Amino acid sequence: MKIAFLACSTTLPGAPDRRADAFEHDQQMEALVAALRPGESVTDIDWQAPLEAFAAFDAALIGTPWDYWDNREAFLAKLDAIAALGVLVYNAPEIVRWNIDKGYLAELGARGVATIPTLLLDNPGANEILAAFDHFGCDRVIAKRRVGAGAEGQFDFTRQNPPAADWRMGHAALVQPFLPGIVEEGEHSLIFIDGQFSHGLIKRPAPGDYRVQSLYGGWDTAVTPAADDLAAARQVIAGLPFAAPLYARIDLVRGPEGTLLLMEAELIEPFLYPLQGPELGPRLLAGLRRLLTASAP
Repeated sequence: MKIAFLACSTTLPGAPDRRADAFEHDQQMEALVAALRPGESVTDIDWQAPLEAFAAFDAALIGTPWDYWDNREAFLAKLDAIAALGVLVYNAPEIVRWNIDKGYLAELGARGVATIPTLLLDNPGANEILAAFDHFGCDRVIAKRRVGAGAEGQFDFTRQNPPAADWRMGHAALVQPFLPGIVEEGEHSLIFIDGQFSHGLIKRPAPGDYRVQSLYGGWDTAVTPAADDLAAARQVIAGLPFAAPLYARIDLVRGPEGTLLLMEAELIEPFLYPLQGPELGPRLLAGLRRLLTASAP
């Protein structure tokens, strides 16, 4: 079994402009390499490499292509092209296509999943942000790109510090009320491999920030989720409009009623926290072997 681990030019080792959080790429690769069986291999490769570079692989795992949100259509087309070579892509291109626009939150909400209240807007301006304060009955909102990841391109507004009158998001966006639970308790991330719960953690922001990613000074702690919290994450997996994918990271935050609400269902290229889940590599490769066997003629 030859596996391609899809990355990008700024997460691959040796890149002159390597991202500060590219150590996460290294950790995931190390977890996979340690779990390989004799005759198996995993190779990290830029997703924008020539198509013929992928022909020798049996499977492609979407790992750290952390520039796809600025190249959406090219990224989706490349996944389709790799799959057309007979390479099994995980998560599957149709799942990526569904998950790439955070508008999926509305669909999951309609399917009974408890989500953060969300407005889906097309390139909102200052007036839409001001209206969102009243819509949610809150004093602070977060505006996020509908196609994006890692908190890049987010805006944090309060009634006391609203956007300038001529402000525009510049992208299709979702606007959500800021939930204090993100700084009081942290963001819960529950990781599922092949439909089964693998491990969990709580991610906390640096003092004075709300973003939990390591790029902004966030830090994390491994946790065993409470039964109700695990049930909330399982509700998300059950609410997906397709079978449980090979990997999923369900990110949730405590709402005002004390229950966890879905922030995002990360099904494209989530960091899977192998240090907090030492069985990640074996579980991920076991699921991949099962899928490859099931797909064999």
